[in-house]
Amino acid sequence: MTSDEEQSDAIFEVPIDGVLDLHTFHPQDVKLLIPEYLLQCQSRDILTVRIIHGKGTGALRERVHAILRKLPQIREFYLAPDGSSWGATIVELFENHDCGEGDSK
Repeated sequence: MTSDEEQSDAIFEVPIDGVLDLHTFHPQDVKLLIPEYLLQCQSRDILTVRIIHGKGTGALRERVHAILRKLPQIREFYLAPDGSSWGATIVELFENHDCGEGDSK
């Protein structure tokens, strides 16, 4: 096994601090990564999360938003209002016990 293969197969822990920078992940990992990361944040009462997807062509941003639209624990999400504008999305989560149940989104 080459060192490149070992690195791609390596499992590493992502700090659960409310900021998820997708630049360090493969695009195919995003579909599983985002829901799990948000659940971990929610379980730690981190209810505002910043997902950094970069500006680029907007394809990753659209993919992130498509994933977020399907998750019941999302109160709302929007492009970051600061200088990063459309390079990051802010996600507001329901409290862990709320999880959006009964909410008509």
